[in-house]
Amino acid sequence: MKILVLGGSGSIGFNLVKKLIENGHHVEFTYFKNKIPGFKCHFLDITDKVKTMNLIKKTKPEIVIHCVSVPSVDLAETNQYLATSINVDGTRNIINSCKGIVSKIIYISSSFVYENKNKVNYETSKTQPNTYYGKTKLEAEILIRESQLDFLILRTDQPYNWIEKWQKENSVVRVLKHLNRKKALKEIIDWYNVPTYIPDLAKAIEFLIKKEASGIFNVVGDDYINRYDWSCNVADVFNLNKKLIIPIKSEELNIAVKRPNINLSNKKLVEKTGINMSGIYSGAISMKNEHIKTDK
Repeated sequence: MKILVLGGSGSIGFNLVKKLIENGHHVEFTYFKNKIPGFKCHFLDITDKVKTMNLIKKTKPEIVIHCVSVPSVDLAETNQYLATSINVDGTRNIINSCKGIVSKIIYISSSFVYENKNKVNYETSKTQPNTYYGKTKLEAEILIRESQLDFLILRTDQPYNWIEKWQKENSVVRVLKHLNRKKALKEIIDWYNVPTYIPDLAKAIEFLIKKEASGIFNVVGDDYINRYDWSCNVADVFNLNKKLIIPIKSEELNIAVKRPNINLSNKKLVEKTGINMSGIYSGAISMKNEHIKTDK
């Protein structure tokens, strides 16, 4: 199958590109800052309507996987124009381009579209974001759902794995970097997430493509956990000193927006695919094993 991954140099996108190529798909992807040698990739700013349309028209993908997003929740809050330009207007450009060749859209969305409540959220649960980032992600979802194109919307949370040198750090990599250098690390005890091991996410997407699935799926791991406990679990797996991890409350941070605590259920995904999504302990073990294998 011919697939175009928008944002294919990022952590999710690049893992996905490699997984899809491994499974025999013809894959091209876009980058914004980091061109990757050895792959069929194209520079693209999705806020440029003409260039987005020209690239999609030229490559004629059967599926467009949209991984592009504003880089951070805080940036979305402090620069709402940028967040709207990328998450909403950029998505609209992609949709209009896909209509010309009737491509299916797979959109990587976020847990932030749900309400900020400590309850389990299913795909049918109420969407009521209380951050600007979440609002723009939900606006993009609505545009896709109303586009009359075939679509998959995948809501995920706190993706993690080893990163390439050009990619943004995730929570696990940050913990390992600090503890390996024997540096203290402050972690939040009142921020809860459902961390997602990126290779599981890529595997689930490839399976959903194969099964021609459509609709909305929560694609997340098995654990709803606070950042402090998550970091301590990572330290245990890698035999590092978790006493260096200092628990603090989020109110001690000087950040633009308070993080919501949103619990997502992956039940629909597991029932549809049979794929077991990793909990934080098994995800960390997989990372450790991959590190050992790479060192050899």
